[in-house]
Amino acid sequence: MALVYRPVVQLSGMLVSLLGWVLSCLTTYLPQWKNLNLELNELEIWTMGLWQACVVQEEGGMQCKDFDSFLALPPELRISRILMFFSNGLGLLGLLFSGFGLDCLKIGERQQDHKKRLLLCGGMLFWISGITAIIPVSWVAHSTVQEFWDENIPDIVPRWDFGEALFVGWLAGFCLLLGGSLLNCTVCSAGVHPSVRYAVAEQRDQCQRLETETRP
Repeated sequence: MALVYRPVVQLSGMLVSLLGWVLSCLTTYLPQWKNLNLELNELEIWTMGLWQACVVQEEGGMQCKDFDSFLALPPELRISRILMFFSNGLGLLGLLFSGFGLDCLKIGERQQDHKKRLLLCGGMLFWISGITAIIPVSWVAHSTVQEFWDENIPDIVPRWDFGEALFVGWLAGFCLLLGGSLLNCTVCSAGVHPSVRYAVAEQRDQCQRLETETRP
């Protein structure tokens, strides 16, 4: 049964990883990493991302302005840019490596060892991509919590809160880790069991051998 379900698990891992990679790319460019509600003007919501700050007005829509300098950003946003780029790049490499290592792909069908290595390498890349997506999102969330509960800041000063991009980033990291785990599990099972084709061929040879021996 494990042999039959292995291609299904591989495709599931690829789809989950693809979803995580798309969400990771979306998280990188979403401007809602932090949200700020002004009590003096409840019709405006300020948001901050890795690339720009935006203000959402009920009547005027959304207006955004790019950050003038990379060095002027807070440390967590500077490092988050770099890590999210790494996450997106490693996720893309994981998709390429894993795609060529799938059992359902006929290319390199006779080189099972190479396909196992490609699949294992793709799964490891998805793991690293998921970790590098979770780290910046969690770091920004941690700094936001610290600033929110900082007693040195007067109560009249507005506080930043979690933005929607943080939750999308956590989901992206979880999907990448899950997809990589599914792919690596199929590699481990492939090392123990032979392929379906060779197993069926061996059983067929044994049946023919028995029929030949039992004939008078």
